[in-house]
Amino acid sequence: MSPRSTSQSDVLVIGLGRFGAAAAMELRRLGHKVVGVERDAVLAERFLGSLTQVIHGDGSDPAVIRDVKAARFPIAVIGIGSSIEGSVLAAANLVDVGVPDIWCKAMSVEHARILDRIGVHHIVRPESDTGRRVAHMASGKLQDYIEFEDGFAIVKMRPPQESVGFTLEQSQIRSKYGVTVIGVKSPGRDFTYAVPSTKVSAHDTLIVSGPTGLIERLAARP
Repeated sequence: MSPRSTSQSDVLVIGLGRFGAAAAMELRRLGHKVVGVERDAVLAERFLGSLTQVIHGDGSDPAVIRDVKAARFPIAVIGIGSSIEGSVLAAANLVDVGVPDIWCKAMSVEHARILDRIGVHHIVRPESDTGRRVAHMASGKLQDYIEFEDGFAIVKMRPPQESVGFTLEQSQIRSKYGVTVIGVKSPGRDFTYAVPSTKVSAHDTLIVSGPTGLIERLAARP
């Protein structure tokens, strides 16, 4: 890696398989400088010119982490999917050098538990997370579903019947269910921020935030 200073927009991505590559390319599209580390020479070569820099090396090797000066990156993403051992070692290397914000893909509950214990800040389980999201969307009114680590979610949903024809103040969704309607979209119009005087129609779409269990309770209403 060249001896340049690292800015807050720089991201280190270790492992350029499907998950790591998707993250790296999207981060690049969003304007970040992305340095990729990949042990497969053919795969590493594939991303030359697409990322800010691509390094052929094994992220599970502490020497490689030192060579790329990983400690200077504010964010690192570990996308290693072929080896739990390699993923854990790469994560441990980043923790050891003090990277402040580490994201890592986990392939199992046990893998996620190990990553949590060694100090990884954000653990992503793509298959499990996607499965839960689909389950929530398939089982009720929910049209989109994003769940956060602390049991909080933001969803897009059809309005419950008890709110149709009333303003949010009149239907009292927040006091009844402990969730907040933060936006409303009427057909043919853009989303608007919700206020107490916002009137809900049967064809509207609501953006609702709150604890996951309470949102599920609201979504179960007719």
